[in-house]
Amino acid sequence: MPSLLSPIPDARFGPAQARHLLCRVAFGPDRVRAARLSELGVHQAVETVLAGADTSGLPEPPVDPDVRRPFTREEQQAYRQAINSEDPELRKKAREARQAFDRKDRQMIRDLQPWWLERMMLTPDPTQEFATLFWHGHFATGYQPVRDAYLMWRQNEALRRYSLDSFATLARYIVHDPAMIKYLNNHQNRRGKPNENLARELMELFTLGEGMYRESDIKEGARALTGYTFSDNDFSFNERQHDDGSKTILGKRGKFDGEDFVGILLKQRACARYIALKLYRHYVADVSDRYEDLEGSAKLVVDQVARVLRSNKYAIRPTLRTLLASDHFYSDAVVGRKIKSPAQLVVGTARSMRTPKRSMVRQHEGMRVMGQTLFEPPSVAGWGVGRSWINTSTLYARQNTCVYMLTGKSPGRKWNKKGVNYDPMRLITDLDKGDPRGVANVLIDEQLGPGLPAERRVPLIDFLAEGDKAITRDRLLGFLTLVTAMPEYQLC
Repeated sequence: MPSLLSPIPDARFGPAQARHLLCRVAFGPDRVRAARLSELGVHQAVETVLAGADTSGLPEPPVDPDVRRPFTREEQQAYRQAINSEDPELRKKAREARQAFDRKDRQMIRDLQPWWLERMMLTPDPTQEFATLFWHGHFATGYQPVRDAYLMWRQNEALRRYSLDSFATLARYIVHDPAMIKYLNNHQNRRGKPNENLARELMELFTLGEGMYRESDIKEGARALTGYTFSDNDFSFNERQHDDGSKTILGKRGKFDGEDFVGILLKQRACARYIALKLYRHYVADVSDRYEDLEGSAKLVVDQVARVLRSNKYAIRPTLRTLLASDHFYSDAVVGRKIKSPAQLVVGTARSMRTPKRSMVRQHEGMRVMGQTLFEPPSVAGWGVGRSWINTSTLYARQNTCVYMLTGKSPGRKWNKKGVNYDPMRLITDLDKGDPRGVANVLIDEQLGPGLPAERRVPLIDFLAEGDKAITRDRLLGFLTLVTAMPEYQLC
């Protein structure tokens, strides 16, 4: 039987397939870039989107490493004296001083959320940000339990740095990551008093999947991770708290530490299969997160991707190179059938429609209402996919956010036409403005996909071509607003 990962022939790789590639790895379509990519053939096109770009010109993150710095001995002593004082005013001032650090840290995470959203919109390397978002959901770590914005940013930077590198590198990194250690309480994991949280999630959610280990493996894995803690903003190994006795993990016996534990997990066939499934869910299709639930071609492709991962020692880039060039990736069962996450919807709208710079805070708030808050996954299991993004409330939020991005108008807020501050005519500088029906079809192909049936196009084309007059800015803006209201706009 031929591999489902066999590459699509170049003869079948045209602008529509290049558009699909951009939708799945770079947040959204871009017909000019798609046209250029289609001329390269599938292998070179995939190589191009995975190649990376210089991102040094992007806005710097709003971080301060010292907001949560450890207090000095003198500061601790002064605080204790104030708190134990009989002077209520002194006690109040001491508490307020500590609360000021908390407020500053909360403000830092509130600044980081729109910073990352803007970075996704502006970056010349959207493939990297899309991969970073994937790993943020995989190694899910939330600010509320961590309560240290700088550590959250440090983790974000590491996920970005290794995003297309190697899963083995990421897995080894994550047991040394201070934010993850704090999130899963591994700083409380000590010899004789093991805390199993990190060991359990490392096996169940990060590497193997449910049912691929026993409770005894978790307990022994936790012993291997004893002493893995942090000091200020950095990882720290507390040798005195590390259990250096012999352990048995998944049939292997030895005086294992955290590195050994991760190495044992990476050698399991279930690990490559589990990561292959996660990659498939992010880049290809909205399927179950349980391998046992997969059927047909999805199951076969996940198996084949797992083999590619193993043969490349968990390197992500060559694995994606194979998957994104595959015939399966461009099949009718895949194209246009994945529901956009809130980040894909918002960032994709900004990038593909070149919307003006508006409040990142408000756009991120729209994402929150849709169910996706950056630096705050709902649990250690991360976000879901597919229909979990869609309900009657989130559909309103999706449309309202797109309207805000296009027009500046928010529900319940005063607005006038000057607030639009957006010229959509620059989207059609390469098209014949005297041919509104032709322009409408080109934009529909770009934004909704070339597979949209003729009867679904008619209302949009009639709107833009009303009176068959030349296209105006207002009419084009109305057209784009209608496009974002189409059910097909929720798909990629």
